[in-house]
Amino acid sequence: MSSKFLSSRKVSVIGCPFSGGQPKPGVDDGPMRLVEAGLLDDVKNLGWDIDFSDHHKFAIIDEKDDPPIGKLKRPRLVSKTNEDVAESVYNSAKHGNLTLTLGGDHSLAMGTVSGTFRQYPEACLIWIDAHADINTPETTDTGNLHGCPVSFLMGLPGTDIPEYSWIKPVLKAERLVYIGLRDVDPEEKRILKENNIKAFSMHHVDKWGIGRVVEMALDAVNPNRDRPIHLSFDVDACDPSVAPSTGTPVRGGLTFREAHYIVEAIAETNLLVSFDIMEVNPTLGTSPEAVDATVNIGRSLVRSALGETLL
Repeated sequence: MSSKFLSSRKVSVIGCPFSGGQPKPGVDDGPMRLVEAGLLDDVKNLGWDIDFSDHHKFAIIDEKDDPPIGKLKRPRLVSKTNEDVAESVYNSAKHGNLTLTLGGDHSLAMGTVSGTFRQYPEACLIWIDAHADINTPETTDTGNLHGCPVSFLMGLPGTDIPEYSWIKPVLKAERLVYIGLRDVDPEEKRILKENNIKAFSMHHVDKWGIGRVVEMALDAVNPNRDRPIHLSFDVDACDPSVAPSTGTPVRGGLTFREAHYIVEAIAETNLLVSFDIMEVNPTLGTSPEAVDATVNIGRSLVRSALGETLL
């Protein structure tokens, strides 16, 4: 595997044991479970060097000092954490490393995408998820910020909150594409249509097959195959039969092979510069086998991103 943008054969592994963007405990255990299961050895065995000193250290903000802003819950904690994550990702990117961020909840994409696009302003974002995560502070029903990161990255109306002023609107609609959507709020559907954002739901996967969907997704955001790619993968994109230990599972998702094909095809472009694995929650499995299945699919998706092939 050679890269058109990376200058090193090194992976910066950034562990983000963070759960502040949503209410269910346990997603902060996901990164360490991935590491304990052997993820770092997986990376080394594929011929990559690793930069991994410790899990990311987050600011501590007492709940009483972090009241809601409008409907948004724990807004200062989420903002400060993501500002720190953005700096870590940028430091990886500016040294020419591939960045691998282990979440944690998907609000962390505010930081990972910001850091990547600071180094690669011409990059595109491929978002693999059952959910669009593009609610704004005005449209969110729950106030959980793991459902809002894309709106902040785009600078949509309502996101101009002083506590989030560090986030620049680095993401343009024509540089964003979704694959795997199947649980999208009505207001999110409106936002997608009004901004002409390319999105492939599971209906499109059923209709055209995953191979054609990935090609169309790349054509939409990277038509000349000359832009760096940030791939953000929420494991709830997979069907719950494949990855059950996650906070917001939705039936009818990607199969094991469909999920891996997406990552394999993006790896084949040699354009991948940053990869997120988010929302692995080991405390939500109905059995040890369910937890192991979810952790192991996270590991195998990472291996696919780093060049592992079936033959």
